[in-house]
Amino acid sequence: MSIPFIKSLPNVIPMPNVNHNHIHPRISSQRTAAATMLALATVLVSASCGRLPTFVADNPQSATRDDRSPTVEVAAKPATVSQIDRPNKVPANDLCMPNLQAGLIDPAAWEVPPEQLVAPAGVAPRINDTPPPGEAPPGMVWVPGGIYWRGSMTSQHHDARPWHLVEVDGFWMDATPVTNEQFSEFVTATQYVTVAEKTPTADELPGANPKDLVAGSVVFTPPAAAVPLNDYRGWWSFVPGANWQHPEGPKSNLAEMSRHPVMHVAYADVQAYCQWAGKRLPTEAEFEFASRGGLDRNRFAWGNQFMPGGKHMANTWQGKFPYENTDDDGFVLTSPVGSFPANHYGLYDMAGNVWQWCADWYRPDYYLELAAEPQPVRNPRGPDSSNDPEEPGQRKHVIRGGSYLCTDQYCTAYEVGARGKEADDSGTNHLSFRCVKSAK
Repeated sequence: MSIPFIKSLPNVIPMPNVNHNHIHPRISSQRTAAATMLALATVLVSASCGRLPTFVADNPQSATRDDRSPTVEVAAKPATVSQIDRPNKVPANDLCMPNLQAGLIDPAAWEVPPEQLVAPAGVAPRINDTPPPGEAPPGMVWVPGGIYWRGSMTSQHHDARPWHLVEVDGFWMDATPVTNEQFSEFVTATQYVTVAEKTPTADELPGANPKDLVAGSVVFTPPAAAVPLNDYRGWWSFVPGANWQHPEGPKSNLAEMSRHPVMHVAYADVQAYCQWAGKRLPTEAEFEFASRGGLDRNRFAWGNQFMPGGKHMANTWQGKFPYENTDDDGFVLTSPVGSFPANHYGLYDMAGNVWQWCADWYRPDYYLELAAEPQPVRNPRGPDSSNDPEEPGQRKHVIRGGSYLCTDQYCTAYEVGARGKEADDSGTNHLSFRCVKSAK
């Protein structure tokens, strides 16, 4: 027996008509940034919201949408849902275009709007009624698993399309991202030293000036006035001495930040914490199922309205990005975990506040491969290796959820289907993680 997905909430706010066809290389290693930034060269760090558009329209125009709510159909016929930002045609220069041309999937499937998705006979989105396998581990909530449509209804998220059906088993998930307080307990118990705290060696950065071999991390540094949005160096800086204990640099500390998400953690750092805690990172499929909270094909973790009833549902950017944050939601940078409402599973901060690491390698064409397989795909764990054509050879994992820097002026990575990518040895002051535990 299973439970049908919850009907969506009322419709979505307008999204700007923004060209995101050209995506700038996002990330190089944090340790490479140590040398390049101090040498006043290019800093290749994570984009503020996971992807860098060539430009953002000065006067974004909004799409028109109706107020009908989606419903789940058990029969193999299209669900009746509202029209929500139908994807634009695939640009000729899109990274996934060769896969489409190779016949990996019917190109027409790329443009199917969510209200016209057709599931195989006998398959429909559902929430399992599997009971929790015992008492909840401290700080974790039970996510029952089920079948859901995975993907994005927003044209800028090319690597999150086409839609496909995914089935995941139930699992335990941390109710919030890991906090500074929790990470401090880990460091105290293990004497662990994070990547950002280690001084790069000459072997790691051959040819670098010895004076540039300093420990540090990348910090969001808002400019004093408007800057071109196609050059992220206008708001990111490598800061010597920045790390999880000093998130804004050596003069900062964790005073009054014990309940904020830990930041400046590279992939090896979060894996070490998970091992110590007896947990693991969520797969990308688990993260999105949990984030959707039982809502079918909705844009956000809480429904289809960005601010239902005028209420902020996540820590995101307000004002003019990246130089003016009006903090209408109460926060300029990160917020204490749990500051905004939980979704239907009792999970906080699944969108906004901080990006969160996932266990999957990143590939922009991965969804194309899955969509060509029999549906639903059961418990996918990502591709066998990383391959980002924008930075060949750079090992990257998926990150999810967006951050406090996300805005419809630049990106909308707080949307539930949006994907991000991060170099394994990188960390910033908008990236964190949470853990999960398998049922068995």
